Amino acid sequence: MTDGVAKFVLAMGSAPGPGVNPYVQLIPIALVFAIFYFIILLPTKRKQKKVEEFLAALKVGDRVVTTGGIYGSVTKVNDNSVQLQIANNVRIEVAKAAIGGYQGQEPLAESNT
Repeated sequence: MTDGVAKFVLAMGSAPGPGVNPYVQLIPIALVFAIFYFIILLPTKRKQKKVEEFLAALKVGDRVVTTGGIYGSVTKVNDNSVQLQIANNVRIEVAKAAIGGYQGQEPLAESNT
């Protein structure tokens, strides 16, 4: 009985026969890469594009929240930074990448903490 099991296990690791195409062995690897792409990479690209569109559409008067939790109103938009008014006569300048989303809505960008 154990001799038959040993032969079976050894047969599983043997080279494919002359009629088996070696490219057939690549199908499982291709499937793993396809699953990885559709489950991980594609949604990440979509989310990144959505965040980039949000940051490009920022304008004066938008009420936003930063990824650090600071609430404010946009008073000035530059190429890489945004000026926020967080209280009367209190303005801060933050990087555009630090803007997490609009106030009262689900954040688009995740916090780095």
